[in-house]
Parts: sequence; C-alpha cells; structure tokens
Amino acid sequence: MSRKGKWFILASLALALACAQAGRAHKEEYRTMIDQGEFTRAGLAIAELLKQPGLSPAERAGLEFEIERMGRIRKDFTKSEADVLDFIRIYYPDADSARLAAWEAEKSLEMMRIDGEKRYFKNSARNLFRINAACRELWRAAHPLDAGAAGGPGSRALDENIARILASATPAQPFVAPVRMRIEHTLTVNADAVPAGETIRCWIPFPREIPGRQTAIRLISTAPENHFLADTSRLQRTIYLEQPAIAGVPARFHVAYEYTSHGSFTRIDPEVVKPAAPDGPLQPWLREEPPHIVFTPELRALAAEVAGGETNPYRVAQKLYAWVEENIPWASAREYSTIRNLPMYAWENRHGDCGIQHLTFITLCRISGIPARWQSGWEFKPPTDSMHDWSMIWFAPYGWVPADVTYGRRDAEDPVQHWFYLSGMDSYRLIFNDDVSRPFDPPKEHFRSETLDSQRGELEWRGGNLYFDQWDWELKWEVLP
Repeated sequence: MSRKGKWFILASLALALACAQAGRAHKEEYRTMIDQGEFTRAGLAIAELLKQPGLSPAERAGLEFEIERMGRIRKDFTKSEADVLDFIRIYYPDADSARLAAWEAEKSLEMMRIDGEKRYFKNSARNLFRINAACRELWRAAHPLDAGAAGGPGSRALDENIARILASATPAQPFVAPVRMRIEHTLTVNADAVPAGETIRCWIPFPREIPGRQTAIRLISTAPENHFLADTSRLQRTIYLEQPAIAGVPARFHVAYEYTSHGSFTRIDPEVVKPAAPDGPLQPWLREEPPHIVFTPELRALAAEVAGGETNPYRVAQKLYAWVEENIPWASAREYSTIRNLPMYAWENRHGDCGIQHLTFITLCRISGIPARWQSGWEFKPPTDSMHDWSMIWFAPYGWVPADVTYGRRDAEDPVQHWFYLSGMDSYRLIFNDDVSRPFDPPKEHFRSETLDSQRGELEWRGGNLYFDQWDWELKWEVLP
C-alpha cells in the first residue's frame, strides 16, 4: 500500500474517532442542558445530532425520546409562583417568595427553570404538606378525617383483613383470606385526537395467574368485542383492542373481568435466614438493571451506612425498609419517563411516590446481596383505591415474599404485626406487573406513555403514541360476596 493510501486510512480512523468522541460530548451536553432546563438549546443540539449519517435505529430513538421527554416535563411543570402561593397560603398564610425559596432549597417544593422561566411541578404545593414535617402537621390539623387515617374506615378494614391473614396463614399455606373482585377498566380517547379513519390501538393491563396469590381470572366482556389477550406468562400482561377513529366522537375501550386475590404472610425467623448465592439462580435479581436499578457510589455508600455492619439478610432488609420509610416520605410524583434514575431522584430529593420508594428499596437490597424485584398494579383498601407499586424480596429458606415500604411498619407492639409488610400482603391487591419495562404482546410500535410498567393503559395510532393528556381512564372495582 502506498504512503498516500496509508495516510488516508489513518486520517479516516482519526476522523471517525474524533466524530465518536464529539458524539459522546454532545450527548453529555444535551443531557446536561435538559437536566438544567435549557430546553431550547438542547432541542437545537439534538436536531444537529439527528442529521448525522449512520445513526442506528436505537440511537435515533434515544435522541427522539429526549425531545419527547422535554415535552412531558413541560406538561408536569405547569404551575407559577402565584399558583403555588395561592394554595399554600390556605394553610400557611405568611408564605412569601423568600419562604418558597427556602422550601425549594431543602427539596420540599419541586421547581425547575425551563428556558429561564420558573415553573413548579403541578402537585408541588400539595406535596409540600407531605414532605416538610412542619407543613405536614398543619395539614393533619386541618384534615383529621382523611380517608385511611388511623382509626378511619379504610384503616379498620385493613386491620381486620391483616388480623384474618395472621390468624390463618401457616408455613404450608401462606396464601389465605381470599377476596373475589370484579374490575371494569375503561380508556376513552379524546374526540379528534386521532384523524378520522385511522386505527387506534389500545393495550389495557390485565392480571396474570400467580399460583396462590392471584387466581381464577375470568374475562367477562370487552368493547370492542374483538380482542387479543396476551398469555398469562407475560410479566406485563395486556389485553389488546383496536377500532377506527370517528370524527368528533371519543373512542371508548372497555374490559370487565373477575379474579380472586389472596392475602399472604410468611413468618420469618432471622436466625435461619441465609445469604443468597451471588452466582446462583437468583443472580438476575441481584444485578443492576439500568436505567433505574444502578449501583451508584452514593447508593452503595448509603446501603453500607444503613446496614451498619449487620450481615443477616433479614435484619439488613429491616434496616433498609425502615430507612426508606423514615427518609423518603410519600409524595405525588412526576411521570417516571421524565426522570432518568428514580432511586437517585429519591436520594437527591428525599421524597417520592410508591414506585420511587420501592425502586430505591429494591436497589439497596440488591446492593446488599438480597434478591429483590418489582411488582405493581392497584391497591383496594376499602373505601379508597389507587395505582400502587411494591416489592418482592427473597429470603432463604422461605423463598419470595411481598414487601410494601409505602405501608410501612404497623403501629403495633407485637413484632410480627409491626413488620407485617416486610413479609406479608393484604388481600386487596390487583397485580398487573411482575417486572419493569417488559414488552407488550402485540408489541407497541411507538414510545410508551409509562415506560416502567402499565397500570392505566397505553394507546397509539400510526402517527405516534397517545400521551396521557389525550385520553382518560377509569377503573371501577367491586368486592363480590
């Protein structure tokens, strides 16, 4: 080969290396811009990157999702300072800009500047009275009869259910106190959200058979009638429906079914619990799963600090459970797809909803050598209900047991009752998801509205995803005799 040819090859390699390095630099730059609220600059940087030849489909989709992410953040941060003050002053009349700044600095009031404009998370004012201890007491004084409060009807129903579970669960039969439930789940697409004649594709979450825990599932009806029900082995099971859009008419998708939910309790003796083998069959639930289950230096240090030298897996889990309960108070959360790493969000902001609490708990457990995994769906704590996320953790020789950090330690002197939700679960649950970010059947072609799991449903058409502001959902439930 001639010197000229060698020079050309070396120059080409150098150029390729420089382009790759520039691409990485651009990636860090636009991510930093987005995280700092510089959306216009980030959009321009991403547009330039999208013009580069040779982008893989995955690279292109990643860049396009960053544009989508910014749009979703804008929809979550809709409140002005005046809006926030109007709400807060109902309970804290002396609130002013200086007081808001102090709450922002301590992470009790969620705000970001988007292209220089100060915007608050749409639920930040209400969340202040969940996160800040002094404000929380003001709220409790003003709302002593909140549903689910200690002694309230929701609390009593749950106490009675847990008492039945503890009285009847045995090592041979941990699944007890069955409750038969009827569910009606409806998704309604806004009129003209999709051009007339185009096909609207709909995925409604559907329960899977889980031996002992969730059984006897019976589909009653769907609308439209034609449907595809994914196999029960799917860890994020769905029922798929489609229909054409009609001009000026909302599109309605509906499914009705029944199932039996069992409570669960396993009495754990810490003295017999053994560590899980790091390279054994439980290894998938001991490893990292980016983007959310990542063993960052901060979380590694936190797990070690909380454990404090304890090595017994159950006692370590108790410490981690208590730390999350005490240090990550529940607060309404932004859409998960707008947050890059949910446990790090909890670590930095010291609050989060049930999913953020549990991904934090799961990550800390895995760092500590305790197998842990995701589970989510709905909670029906009569008379209240909501979407809800919780965990499954593994202790040898007992196997997998449920855990719910959000419900926390029970107000009871008996340690078995006190720690009920570290190895037990009430009967009023609907399980839709047994893992995170699993594909649907049939697969979704465009971005999902909820990238972690599915509790409300998903919709799209040929032109793209239908985000939550383009449709509404309703889940009705009934406890059957």
